[in-house]
Amino acid sequence: MANTIPSIVCLGIIGRNNNPLHITIFPSYDTTTQTYAPVRTPLQFSLLLSGTLDIFEARSRHLANPGGAGGGSMLLSGDFGLLHAIDDRLAAYGFETNTGVKFVAVVDMRGRLAKNNTAAGRGGVGLRDNELKPVFRAVQTAYVRLLQNPFYEPGEPVGGKPGAGAGAKRITSRKFRDEMRRIGEAWAPGITAL
Repeated sequence: MANTIPSIVCLGIIGRNNNPLHITIFPSYDTTTQTYAPVRTPLQFSLLLSGTLDIFEARSRHLANPGGAGGGSMLLSGDFGLLHAIDDRLAAYGFETNTGVKFVAVVDMRGRLAKNNTAAGRGGVGLRDNELKPVFRAVQTAYVRLLQNPFYEPGEPVGGKPGAGAGAKRITSRKFRDEMRRIGEAWAPGITAL
């Protein structure tokens, strides 16, 4: 059996009005065919990202009421950590900006063939809390750079007319898409900066 390590299989950005802004899908290693292919369809990943919205909302309510019945604590960093384990291989991790934009990284615990034996043996073990912080930091940096682009209009309603929709349009910037691809492909457990 091939030695595998965790890899990112999907990076998603969800607007503050819970509208999908961007999804990047990465191939995952299939041990039976010994090839790389996506583990889910784009529609399945879209539904999976939509399913994380309930978790973001529930945790936000819990954290906003620290002295209440929930007994939550203040979340200062925006890092929601593990949102939920999807199955024995996939897990969704989340981060929310102070403007309400959500970043979701779906990780396949056996998604990449290990290049050396020191990284092997990590498959299926899980990830530490801070393993995805460099990913979210890099995604946030790329998103801020996109917002600084004078030609990008983040508040433009869907449909292009005022009152036509509740959220911003999807991100179609090639430079942003390339940066998301670079982040997803470069990440591996133990990396501290992207």
